[in-house]
Amino acid sequence: DRARLAAEVVGKPEAMRRLEAVVHPLVREAQQRFIEDARRQDKPLVILDIPLLFETGAEARVEHIIVVSTDADTQRRRVLDRPGMTEAKFDKLLALQVPDAEKRRRADSIIDTSGEFAITRQQVRHIFNRLTGKQGPDA
Repeated sequence: DRARLAAEVVGKPEAMRRLEAVVHPLVREAQQRFIEDARRQDKPLVILDIPLLFETGAEARVEHIIVVSTDADTQRRRVLDRPGMTEAKFDKLLALQVPDAEKRRRADSIIDTSGEFAITRQQVRHIFNRLTGKQGPDA
């Protein structure tokens, strides 16, 4: 029950630390298995979706950081559209995160999702082509 778990830990630093001490090692193990499996399959890229990349120090374990970002108003609207999300919850979660401007500064690549989906797709394709060394009209 995610809502109940969130109620128990959001805004409660000690409870959050205890939860993270259990969850983060399990997540790192799963990530490592995922990476090893991708290498065995000779995948050209391995993409990890790490919501708290900078906050957990996980940036040291990756080769290239892609930050997916949008303007603050769009972010707020999208998050508040999620079931069970409130302004208060959103503000608490946002306070736990590195500010978007800092994430953008530390990123190797940025995908700006404030525009149309086709533009976002084009940004993703460009980054993929650059990282895999592909040439062509989408590179």
